[in-house]
Amino acid sequence: MTSLPHRLLQALDRFNAAHPWDHNAHYHRWILRQLPHRFGSALDVGSGSGDLARLLATRADEVHGVDSDPRITSQARVLTPEATAASFTVADALTGLPAGPHDVITCVATIHHLPFTEALDTFRRHLAPGGTLVVVGLFRPRTATDHLLGAAAVPLNAATGWLKNRGRSAAPPTSMTTRTRPADMPFSDITEAARTALPGARLHRRLFWRYTLTWSGP
Repeated sequence: MTSLPHRLLQALDRFNAAHPWDHNAHYHRWILRQLPHRFGSALDVGSGSGDLARLLATRADEVHGVDSDPRITSQARVLTPEATAASFTVADALTGLPAGPHDVITCVATIHHLPFTEALDTFRRHLAPGGTLVVVGLFRPRTATDHLLGAAAVPLNAATGWLKNRGRSAAPPTSMTTRTRPADMPFSDITEAARTALPGARLHRRLFWRYTLTWSGP
């Protein structure tokens, strides 16, 4: 017989599936607040359906979105008006980035698909002097703090999904149709590696199973 807690979790999973919302997009406006009001070139690594790249284009002279998935990159092009200063390329995040240098580099829910330190080194090489790197990533919960923050997000996640979908069932937005995988690095390991690769980097755990990393190039 299935236990009551298990049945409750199954019911919650069904509820969340019926009322989906993009946890990554939740941080897009926060990302904009970390950036200058205007800047030249921006690079969005793992650009997906292009939502963040289009927002960056309201501030930037040009935005380059890079993603390894041809299908979602095609969707990004379709969703982007011709007048928008954003372009999208299918490329490897470590070997195929536009040379730059770029005044802003963003990477949302992508770096856990990559060798972490190698990715940070690559971003640093492509960042202009004085430029800004912003990463929103996923981490593997390990400590009591991690699990408490995750537990606090559970009811907020369900409530947000209900409100955003106005109580109605909905299909996932295009941005949520990309490939996913669980994170394998705990936050403590991410922090240690990031501060070694990027001295002065600022990292924080966030709600909805995310962390943020910000760094300004010398």
